[in-house]
Amino acid sequence: MAENVRTAELAGLAFAFRARAVAIVVVSLWLLVLVPWPRDLYYLAVAALFFVLGTVPYALRRHRHAWAIKLVFTVLDVALMTAAIIVPPPAGLGVDWPIQTRLRTPEFLYLLLLLGEAALTYRPLAVLWTGTWIAAIWSLGVWLVYARADSVRFATVAHDGRLSAEASLRIFLDPAYVGLTPLWTQVIATGLFTLLLAIAVWRGRGLLLAQVRSEVVRADLARYVSPDVADALSARAHAGFGAPQTRVVAVLFADVVGFTGMSEDLGPERAFALLRGFRERSCKVVFRHAGTLDKFLGDGFMATFGGLDGRGDAAARAIACALDLQREIDAWNAKRTTRGAAPVRVAVGVHCGPVVIGNIGADQRVEFTVIGDVVNVASRLEAATRELNGRIVASDCCLAAAGPEAAAHFTRALPLTLRGRLQPIVVHVAE
Repeated sequence: MAENVRTAELAGLAFAFRARAVAIVVVSLWLLVLVPWPRDLYYLAVAALFFVLGTVPYALRRHRHAWAIKLVFTVLDVALMTAAIIVPPPAGLGVDWPIQTRLRTPEFLYLLLLLGEAALTYRPLAVLWTGTWIAAIWSLGVWLVYARADSVRFATVAHDGRLSAEASLRIFLDPAYVGLTPLWTQVIATGLFTLLLAIAVWRGRGLLLAQVRSEVVRADLARYVSPDVADALSARAHAGFGAPQTRVVAVLFADVVGFTGMSEDLGPERAFALLRGFRERSCKVVFRHAGTLDKFLGDGFMATFGGLDGRGDAAARAIACALDLQREIDAWNAKRTTRGAAPVRVAVGVHCGPVVIGNIGADQRVEFTVIGDVVNVASRLEAATRELNGRIVASDCCLAAAGPEAAAHFTRALPLTLRGRLQPIVVHVAE
């Protein structure tokens, strides 16, 4: 979970850097339109320096002290932008206006863009840190201008605290006038904006953590149940998941032929390795065809198709899975043969029809499975592969539902009376 959160934070830092770069480009283009030559070169140089300040923490985003580095460079960002707004360009590039006039322009709003960048990092602390330093450094810059000897202030002009409206307007329009009321407004607005944005980021981070937790739980759950069951359980946890219902599904049984005898020759450790290899390959094939791995049965397994997704191609996917499983076993046997190991033979039985699907068990332990005669027939078909000398035995109804493309892989068709049944059924055999 911590790794997933860190990945999201790194993605946020990368996105914030890209957003910063776009903002720099947009502002630079605006400066080219707004500022006359050659003063625009000065501000373009400031924009380039601002880009460099953003590149360093981005390049070090995987460093163990990456967040400390980012916070330090945030202070540098605020300081550079404040200086660029308040301090006039070098002699010969700027207009000969009093420095106090630079506090009357709306360029302070550019500082708030830094709050937007901080919000993209999924860290409320970054927003609070940025807003605090914006208020502090901007206040310091305004105070230094306010304290200049050539600055005009109401406090120094109105000794008794009373001025006529005409006199107040004359002082306000003086180019050297500096008032603290706009500063207080800027500081209060910045503080409120910072607080609201930090709360929004905190809530967004909470949603991120909840999503990550859900993914972790789903991933852990998928280790014990089929991934599609884990997905359905996560999505419908509060909607009565597992309520019994009747559906038409395809059921596949597969079993390692002669595993008991092989275990005697291999010994426990090698038999365990063989079984693990078979299960790993079986899971891969079943999930590749969007099947549900219902359960492992010793040296075999049971899989269903169409029980959760409601698609109409359950039989076709089950037959394709059976054929793909045999190809996977053939590839595995080729590797086993090169190292002198005995080949593995896997028998598969496939049938389809209506079943009851849902949760079954006690309150303390339930199992999501399918129940019905279709399950029994599929199991009997898998067992019949021995007497029919085939690798896959599928019922006629399943193969008909799968279509002619699937039927082309089966070489024989014959009636078969299954154990426990009176009437024979037509089955198809793939060797």
